[in-house]
Amino acid sequence: MMDEAEEPFHGAKLILFLGDQIAVIRRDDIPQIVFPDCVDLPGGEREPGETPEACVRRELEEELGLRIEPSDLIWKRFYTDPGPAWFFAARLPAVCVRDIRFGNEGQGWWLMPPREFAVAPDAVPHFRQRVLDCLADLGE
Repeated sequence: MMDEAEEPFHGAKLILFLGDQIAVIRRDDIPQIVFPDCVDLPGGEREPGETPEACVRRELEEELGLRIEPSDLIWKRFYTDPGPAWFFAARLPAVCVRDIRFGNEGQGWWLMPPREFAVAPDAVPHFRQRVLDCLADLGE
């Protein structure tokens, strides 16, 4: 695995388990963004000087209003294609759904089974395999 202190990256995404489902976001349906109107995972672009963990934690708070600690991150993997990015997973109790406050990016959010995301035709294509990689590594 890459040393995240040395490896450049564009952003970070989070597979957020709330109980046995994951939180997903419907991307805005505007032509200026990649994968418009697709089902996405929380996360986004890195700000200058951010570590991967800081990036994914900030993005989660901006997009779903949830705060997690670095110790809540149970999985991570660095991917180089299509762009250098970190993927993380965290697991929170299902009751944390009540704390979600949807931000101002995207059309909405909901929960879905992770294996359903992995085969969803409207999910961001390369994220489907990332979810499967996470499930395999976690033994699920």
